[in-house]
Amino acid sequence: MPSPSQLFFFIIFHPIFISIYFADGVQLIIANNCQVSIWPGLLGTAGHETPSEGGFHLPSGQQTLLNLPDKWSGRIWPRQGCCFDEITGKGSCQTGDCAGLLQCRGIGGVPPASIVEMTLGTSNSDLHYYDVSLVDGFNIPVSMVPLGGDAACGVAACEADLNVCCPEALIMKRGGKIVGCKSACLAAKSDRYCCRGQFADPKSCKPNIFGHLFKAICPKAYSFAYDDASGLKTCRAPRYVITFCPPI
Repeated sequence: MPSPSQLFFFIIFHPIFISIYFADGVQLIIANNCQVSIWPGLLGTAGHETPSEGGFHLPSGQQTLLNLPDKWSGRIWPRQGCCFDEITGKGSCQTGDCAGLLQCRGIGGVPPASIVEMTLGTSNSDLHYYDVSLVDGFNIPVSMVPLGGDAACGVAACEADLNVCCPEALIMKRGGKIVGCKSACLAAKSDRYCCRGQFADPKSCKPNIFGHLFKAICPKAYSFAYDDASGLKTCRAPRYVITFCPPI
């Protein structure tokens, strides 16, 4: 495993590096280590811009750089199995689809999808908060790693392929192939599993058997809605790397 400085040198000076968006703030490097293309989806939270119009194509083995404004907040998720018309930008994805658009433009992805969430500073704090969430299910392994932060910085990740060990009740298939693993909330659609209604607080919302399974396989990811203690990471770093299909 290369050191953070070696990894940053490789990403910045690798011949297939692509830079597509520039602004002041934190640098976010998005790398596709999967054997197939990924179409990252992006969504800024209310009041925050959405970089790259919300989506783009990232071929296998390539990286791209986003320079995000200070205190930016939003989410990034992998879409896979996509096919888009080159002229209209319309099509579909097997997982993570956003209304059949290449550029999501403010539309979130359809679960199940592995989601990277981040708030890069707030009005009350310069700390960065981020996580990899399986609350909406799983489709592709992903990690978020700080570069240049202090020793307290954590790694948010689900590096294993949950599709391989997904319980039968949660499996999502396309064309006979397993492409995603649903969350218990998505599969059951109950208040208990979705932490809503009378279960919408940490005292009454507890991880179910599927949440425990997700946590055992991906301990550095959110496994249910109130998994703050082990799922939420904090840091103050100048740049981060999000990797789809990170090396284990």
